[in-house]
Amino acid sequence: MTTTDRVTALRTAALGYAATGWRVFPLRPDDKRPAFPDHVAGRCTRTDPRCRDGHQGWETRATIDPDRITRAWTTTPYNIGIATGPSGLVVVDLDTPKPGHTPPAEWAADGVEHGAETLAVLAQRAGAAIPATYTVRTGRGGWHLYFTPPPGLRLDGTVKRLGWLVDTRAHGGYVVAAGSTVAAQPYTIECDQPPTNLPPWLATLLTPPAPPPARPSQGLHELLATAKRTDGYGSAVLSGEVHRILTAPPGTRNDTLNRAAFFTGQVVGAGILPRDLAEQALYEAGLTVGQKPGECTKTVRSGLDAGTRHPRTVPA
Repeated sequence: MTTTDRVTALRTAALGYAATGWRVFPLRPDDKRPAFPDHVAGRCTRTDPRCRDGHQGWETRATIDPDRITRAWTTTPYNIGIATGPSGLVVVDLDTPKPGHTPPAEWAADGVEHGAETLAVLAQRAGAAIPATYTVRTGRGGWHLYFTPPPGLRLDGTVKRLGWLVDTRAHGGYVVAAGSTVAAQPYTIECDQPPTNLPPWLATLLTPPAPPPARPSQGLHELLATAKRTDGYGSAVLSGEVHRILTAPPGTRNDTLNRAAFFTGQVVGAGILPRDLAEQALYEAGLTVGQKPGECTKTVRSGLDAGTRHPRTVPA
């Protein structure tokens, strides 16, 4: 196959992936590494035109725009990368051992010799099956199993979390797409069907445990104690909302802080809890769970203002 034919085939494949909603970007020819950028964020000099307004990594450059894809695959036979997170994919990477590598004892006892057998053991332990799904055979003889995650579940990639020779690619990761080659070995489609839903047992294994509740600072303890001396009902509301903030999972904390400020503001509006005390306690709780000071102040004040305009009817 000539270089021109190779570029045409890769361009056609990249456009096909984009048509399904998978975001693609160029990898170096016959390689797994991104073609662009040629630097990491910490070494970005803004001289690359794509980084003029700030560093642009491969994930932000991944696209479904046919014009951009056509321009990228015009003369150079770039491999195709699929950004799994933006594409709504979780890809299970089942590898094969390198020469001389043997499974750890815990997996050798199950007769495991490669990643696909590790996954089969995990499915057996869960009393479930591995469903048929879009599957790519990798250049080294492993497999990429493509799945779609459950709605609302954001998964990051994992390395060795599931077991020997089993990794996953999700947010923050990418896979080499079929049609590409690495070290002259092709990636080929082995099962050509739409990705199926990630099995619940596998989603459970990939979901990280919830972080422990944040520990309130001494200053926050003192603020809640002051509120308790001010009014029992108002103190109970404020303590409950602070607890809600401290136990909020990542990704929900700013919204939780806003809601907590609103409900606390309703008590402030009823005249039974001093605003400055409530504001300081909520601010300290927001900082405890990692909110940035400026954004924390803005969220707390906005929520308190809204709640104060709708005062709560306090029970006798």
